[in-house]
Amino acid sequence: MAQGPAGDHRQPPQPGPARGAGEGRPCLDLAAATRCPEHELERGWFCCTERRLVCAQCPLQGGCRGHRVRPLAEEAAERRNKIVDQCEKLQLQSTAISKFVADVLPEKKQQVVSAASRARELLIQRLNRVRNVCDGEEQRLLDSVHTEEERAHQGILTQQVHWTESLRKLDALRTYMVATITTMDDCTLVQAEEEIFERTEEAEGILKPQESEKLNFNPRCAQSALLSRLWALAVLCRTPDEIHVDEKTVSPLLVLSEDKKTLTFSPKKARTDLDGPDRFDHWPNALAEESFRTGIHAWRVNVAKSGAYKLGISYSALPRKGAGSDARLGYNPFSWVFSRYDKEFRFSHNDRHETVELLKCPVEIGVLVDLDVGELLFYDPESCAILHVHREAFTAPVFPSLAVADQSISLTR
Repeated sequence: MAQGPAGDHRQPPQPGPARGAGEGRPCLDLAAATRCPEHELERGWFCCTERRLVCAQCPLQGGCRGHRVRPLAEEAAERRNKIVDQCEKLQLQSTAISKFVADVLPEKKQQVVSAASRARELLIQRLNRVRNVCDGEEQRLLDSVHTEEERAHQGILTQQVHWTESLRKLDALRTYMVATITTMDDCTLVQAEEEIFERTEEAEGILKPQESEKLNFNPRCAQSALLSRLWALAVLCRTPDEIHVDEKTVSPLLVLSEDKKTLTFSPKKARTDLDGPDRFDHWPNALAEESFRTGIHAWRVNVAKSGAYKLGISYSALPRKGAGSDARLGYNPFSWVFSRYDKEFRFSHNDRHETVELLKCPVEIGVLVDLDVGELLFYDPESCAILHVHREAFTAPVFPSLAVADQSISLTR
């Protein structure tokens, strides 16, 4: 019997039939591989320092003197445990990729198809209004949508091919790992360390699937400055919606004309006897009587006389009382407004303010809202310029909203 480094007496393992360490690898001569060429003893120990098999005499009298050694069976058991852990990781990785391929990618494809369909409908609807002056624009934009759809589809197909191949590699590696721990003896398994490491490293290079904007349809491909201008002009050239200011909402700081079209700022004549749940009691605001839930709606506001005003839309949930920002147009999630203060113009929503650079002060501003698409647009009919565009899915009926803190503004036809 061979005596181990710790004085243990271990029965040398009997050599078994040679097995391949991996696919395509030549069989090993286990009779020669399991004996120490220096001491002619069974190599039943593993040198942790030099990472090789040794016999019981090597750490005592051989080249591994003073090195840390351990029984071969312990080293093999530890490596088996590591392979089991790696198999579990591979399984989790395969499950995540399978879910991505089976659930996310098909849903993305359907979303792209739906988004492309909505974009086509929007383009056709708007371009029909300006067909005589914008014939070529329609085809250009439709081609752009088609190109974007093809790009998104190609991205999805590429992802499907990539992750399907990744699954194949992971399945093959997992099969190899299972075969490694179920068919290899201790000696062969330990000697296959380099191959196992290489194949495990290959699996670690397969990253977890991530959501990407590149898989989505980009609706901006259906947007055009020319289209927006012509569409706004076409809508405003037809008879706009008839809008009247709701007297019950008018701030005591404002005076409403008899036709319910003009609001005049008059803080010196503020009426203290006005009250009611719908009335703004601090900010010089007012809402229209009319509200809109679906469809395309437009109205014009003459702002030539005023140097401080706001106009846009809001939900009925907009608070009416107090001096806080809750009841201030553009400072809460319930209102979207274009405003002027002196010579500064900006768009405001939920206390976020975007400065709008203008070369001249508009005399009249058109407000257009497409509730089906989710688009709010402010337009200067005189210069045919888009002042600002905001896109959002509106979830409740919207009311035309006005505020004035200098002179007067008027709804026009």
